[in-house]
Amino acid sequence: MKWFRIIATILLVVLLASCTKDQSTQKNIIAASAQLNVSYGDHPLQKMDIYLPANRSAATTKVLILIHGGAWTTGDKDGLKSYIDSFKTRLPGYAIFNINYRLSSKPNNVFPTQENDVKAALDYIYSKSEILLISDKYVLAGESAGAHLAMLQGFKQSLPVKPKVIASFSGPSDLIEMYNNPVVGNMLISQALADAIGTTPGKDSLLYATSSPVNFISTTSPPTIIFQGGIDPLVSTTQALEVQKKLIDNGIINQYIFYPSAAHIGTWDNATMFDAFNKLQAFITANVL
Repeated sequence: MKWFRIIATILLVVLLASCTKDQSTQKNIIAASAQLNVSYGDHPLQKMDIYLPANRSAATTKVLILIHGGAWTTGDKDGLKSYIDSFKTRLPGYAIFNINYRLSSKPNNVFPTQENDVKAALDYIYSKSEILLISDKYVLAGESAGAHLAMLQGFKQSLPVKPKVIASFSGPSDLIEMYNNPVVGNMLISQALADAIGTTPGKDSLLYATSSPVNFISTTSPPTIIFQGGIDPLVSTTQALEVQKKLIDNGIINQYIFYPSAAHIGTWDNATMFDAFNKLQAFITANVL
């Protein structure tokens, strides 16, 4: 009977230890989560959607930041929502941030409001790194006006972090050139650009220059991948080629993807988008280590 009690006691201790270990393991499991319309500022448009992977950590979880287009005057992060699942599959383990910014069509929101908002969004993300359990390895990706803003932040700023990769889909890079030489001489493009910036190059060339990403490419710029359509009616191929040349001249890893029969991003067919995302995935994987 005495031996029975001893054996029963031992089994009970082992069982309790096992339960405690299981509970501890369960507590250490970090679930994936989605947080929508998180504010990074006081304005209603200063919001972002956050998609966090399971089992993330501040040491290993990389960050993808998406910036929507819309000629700086329209558009919304919801326009990129359809890409989220694809990025989760292609870049497993990445934390994804899909950001909005104040639109230039609203009163008092002309340039450099949009540039400042992207910087504020990154400052917010970085400040929450320990809480969100994310690293400082960022990728900035944007389409059209969002690509311009991604390049402007990535080339011009080194704080809060310098991104490991920049991806531009149909992004303007030289605003003075874009104003003076719009695609096929379409002066409506020049007017739309002046409306977004709030002035013309003739009246404020400095603002145009400091809002042009190509002017900030240097020997320390991040690896950059550029996607451009050959029949884009809004952004000339010269905008992408100017960036490529400056990157090459400064010895920066880069890739220029040209689709001769594609127009502006947003109108690309499924096959083109699939190919572009394949190439983007490969470029990010090779350069974000």
